[in-house]
Amino acid sequence: MYRPLAITDDQDLLDDLLRVAAAAGVELDVAHVASRARPQWRTAPLIVIGADLADDLAATGPPPRQNVVLVTRSPEDPATWRRCVAVGAQTVLQLPAEERLLVAEFAEAAEPSTRAGTVVCVTGGRGGAGATVLAASLALSASRAGLRTLLVDADPLGGGIDVVLGEEDAIGARWPDIVGREGRVSYGALQRALPTFGELTVLSWHRGEPMRIPREAMRAVLDAARRGCDLVIVDLPRHMDEAIAEALARATATLVLVHADVRGVLAAAQTLAALRPHTGDLKAVVRPGTLDPDVVAASLGLSGGLICPQQRGLTQALDRGVAPPLGRTPLGRFCTTLLDHLGATHDHT
Repeated sequence: MYRPLAITDDQDLLDDLLRVAAAAGVELDVAHVASRARPQWRTAPLIVIGADLADDLAATGPPPRQNVVLVTRSPEDPATWRRCVAVGAQTVLQLPAEERLLVAEFAEAAEPSTRAGTVVCVTGGRGGAGATVLAASLALSASRAGLRTLLVDADPLGGGIDVVLGEEDAIGARWPDIVGREGRVSYGALQRALPTFGELTVLSWHRGEPMRIPREAMRAVLDAARRGCDLVIVDLPRHMDEAIAEALARATATLVLVHADVRGVLAAAQTLAALRPHTGDLKAVVRPGTLDPDVVAASLGLSGGLICPQQRGLTQALDRGVAPPLGRTPLGRFCTTLLDHLGATHDHT
């Protein structure tokens, strides 16, 4: 695989470029002399030209191409934009002020968007509705169907969705290891850091003191996942904060698990009042009870009214540390139907 090419003989600038590239999870090839850049000029996914060698490079007459960036540590230099035009660069980035933009350029070069992952949020209309089990079951079903899937546990007080999967001892990063990330993140690097089981990657919580997810971290994770995944399932808490609003804003659909009884509907109505300003397509997933599912959905002003079946032995399986039994079980069939209803399987190749 070809690597981005840095063209500079300025050691201080090169040190900056190597550090920024490392933050994006990529390695660089380096040409210390302009003439040595010619063999990789067409093949490198990104060309980063130091202002110190821009005139020398322009003298070699490089053919036009996309993804060429001029970088400088002297923004006040009036010759900067002339050099940008001379080498055919599309933009000038000033270091260190625009390091984040350069991280994004490196990450895109190393991992161009190959997918457009569907983001589905799942939450309970009231506490104990079973939203976490549904989120885990949907993610498992999707991954077993061959969809590259990320399961995100956004509830720091939920006990860890890795426990629901029976994988609490799996080696890999948890949210506290991720919260400092912002800007563009490589999904490949994220997947390598997190516990991964076949096509399923899981971002869960540690067992220590709860902490808040910064909005920037949620944005970075979901943007990376949309580039690298077919499906992203986010298990939401019932409280609202900036990170939850960020997830809801990116959701193709938000599933609200509602108990079909009076208390369940009243609690769900309050939950929906908090959700509606932040997301678009809300759907009811109804747990059987004393009320008709269509009446439940209509009373809440939701589409859907899909019925999530009871599954015998589910609680006992989870208590034994076993993942939700799927396959031909009622829950497994429901998850398959729900994924199809959401259109999550339509674009998979």
